[in-house]
Amino acid sequence: MTVAAQTTFDDPVDVLNYALTLEHLENAFYRTGLEQFSAEDFTDAGYAEVVYDNLAEIGAHEQEHVDTLTQVITDLDGEPVEEAEYDFSAALADLPSFVATAGVFENTGVSAYQGAAQFLIEEDELLTAALNIHSVEARHAAYLNGLNATSPFPAAVDTPLTPDEVVAAVTPFIVGEGGGDDDDEEEATPEA
Repeated sequence: MTVAAQTTFDDPVDVLNYALTLEHLENAFYRTGLEQFSAEDFTDAGYAEVVYDNLAEIGAHEQEHVDTLTQVITDLDGEPVEEAEYDFSAALADLPSFVATAGVFENTGVSAYQGAAQFLIEEDELLTAALNIHSVEARHAAYLNGLNATSPFPAAVDTPLTPDEVVAAVTPFIVGEGGGDDDDEEEATPEA
């Protein structure tokens, strides 16, 4: 078995900024997708009426994750990463692509939190907070797996992703830094 290269983090703020980078991506993805597709588009495409509302709730959760991580990083005297600029055009080509990509993002998020937990092992409160987000991400992933006709529980034990594997998976969607509300440009992904 080959072990993938692993980014290490200098401190807990780096770990939290790594998580924040992913949460920004997910938040922007749902925000953009739900601005493009209406509830009527979902029902016209054969999805149950509740799917749009559930995806809107997932998007609201992602915004709460961004807000929580930003506050914790600030409380630790760290500098939260800003939302980057993204290109979701292929993922938003149609509703099935949107729903499929949402599933990929959520499953990646679950494995990312799982893989990064080891870096917070000495930080009980931060580890607990991260695991609280992880469990919600897992629920999002299970719901989206069901929508995508994929098993909501594909294995008895999940395989964590290393930070480098996660960064490689999401980098194609990141096209620029500092696309958030602030003009200051911050690094959007952790350095490998």
